[in-house]
Order: sequence, then C-alpha cells, then structure tokens
Amino acid sequence: MADQDRFIWIYSAYLNNKKTIAEGRWSPISKTVENPMATEIQDVCSAVGLNAFLEKNKMYSREWNHDVQYRGRVPVQLKEEDGNLCLLQFPICKSVMLYITEMIPTPKTKTQKSGGADPSL
Repeated sequence: MADQDRFIWIYSAYLNNKKTIAEGRWSPISKTVENPMATEIQDVCSAVGLNAFLEKNKMYSREWNHDVQYRGRVPVQLKEEDGNLCLLQFPICKSVMLYITEMIPTPKTKTQKSGGADPSL
C-alpha cells in the first residue's frame, strides 16, 4: 500500500474558523477552532496514539499570510502497510479532524498555558 493511501496530511487552515471554505476550511465553523497551530495538531494526534509528525517548513498553497504561525503540515498515518486501520476510532480523515478540533485548547487556555497575561488587560 502506497504512503498516499495510508497517510493524510493536515494543514491548520483545514480546521481554522477564521478561514472560509475558499481559503481551505474543510469543516463547518461550528466544528472548527480559532487559529490552530500545526504543533497542536501534531500533539493531539500523538497523544491519542496516531503516528503523526510535524513538517515545519511546509505551507498550505492557499495561505496568503507567510507568518511562521501558519506554517506547518502534519502527516498522520491512518492505515498500516497491510491496509488495516491504525486506530479503529479513526476510519476516515474527517473523523481525525473532528477529534483534533475537540481536543485543541480554546484560545483562553492557550494563553494561560503559555504563561501569558490576559490580553484584554
């Protein structure tokens, strides 16, 4: 089985509620998060047991902003070489992306986690 049949590639734009469908968002806004980062996507996938790694220098083709925050692509392995699923709870790409958006912290949690002060003050 070829790698392209076993892996999916996830860019943060796919899950970003600040993007339109034309800009690359794959899910309804209600099933997305605000400005997810590729590192967060990779962390969530790895934590659940999926084989995922970060390609830092990759950029989504529709991304006009070349800011470092928007860089990165996460290849995620869904199937083994024999074609069996790595994790039964993730049979398709969409199931992985919905799980990621549920598990990525909200922006308030992100700022507290990084030790930053409340930006509204």
